Amino acid sequence: MNSPAYDFENSTVVITGASSGIGREIALRFATAGATVINGDIHRDPKVADIPTDILVEDTCGSGEYVETDVTNRDDLEKVVESADKYGGVDVMINNAGLQLPKPMSDVTPEEFDRIHNVNSKGAFFGTQIAAMDMIERERPGVIINTASISSDLAQHEQVHYDSSKGSIKMITRGAALEYASEGIRINGVAPGQIATEFTDGWKEQATEMVAEDALLKPVPLGRAGTPEDVAGAYLFLASADSAYITGELLNVDGGWQIC
Repeated sequence: MNSPAYDFENSTVVITGASSGIGREIALRFATAGATVINGDIHRDPKVADIPTDILVEDTCGSGEYVETDVTNRDDLEKVVESADKYGGVDVMINNAGLQLPKPMSDVTPEEFDRIHNVNSKGAFFGTQIAAMDMIERERPGVIINTASISSDLAQHEQVHYDSSKGSIKMITRGAALEYASEGIRINGVAPGQIATEFTDGWKEQATEMVAEDALLKPVPLGRAGTPEDVAGAYLFLASADSAYITGELLNVDGGWQIC
């Protein structure tokens, strides 16, 4: 792993959904930059065997811990934010946990719709709310970053339920940035494009030809799917002083997808 471009020593970073995929890479990158990283994930054991049991930081400069967290449960979100108290409180909150299920709109059940929106929209809303309230109470303004998607702006086949949940995250980010700007809290989002992870490998197997990988990759000017490593640096930038005058923005990390 490369030496850190940013220094987050003495910072505490809470990341939901950090046991695998993009979240794991974000956590490792912050840990390498010296942060204390708290992984709030419903899965303690990751889906891929070669990932350590806890997202941790052996071979990095930071420290960390795992807190079992169901982001659809507000009490769990309070618990993971409160777990940062022993390290001085949360400085950076990353609402990253997400769920995707490609399916024609006509086949989506109420239960599936609720599940997608509860994990994606509700998790981001209350994760943002709780972290902001904690920062205000401690009088220590921090940074909140939400994982959105290019689907926040771009409709995709068989993804209406998912696209609408990610569109909601875009407006949660913008609205909360406006509401908490006077408190010195910056709130932004990252919008990944087609990113190859163990998570997307699973749903691709269920997809129809309309959402097959070759169809998805055709419009990407850089000509390939992204990796978690391609995405993670955006979070460090948005958490750093280099972005001190940026709030309410969604940073696309999509290989140029949206310029086509």
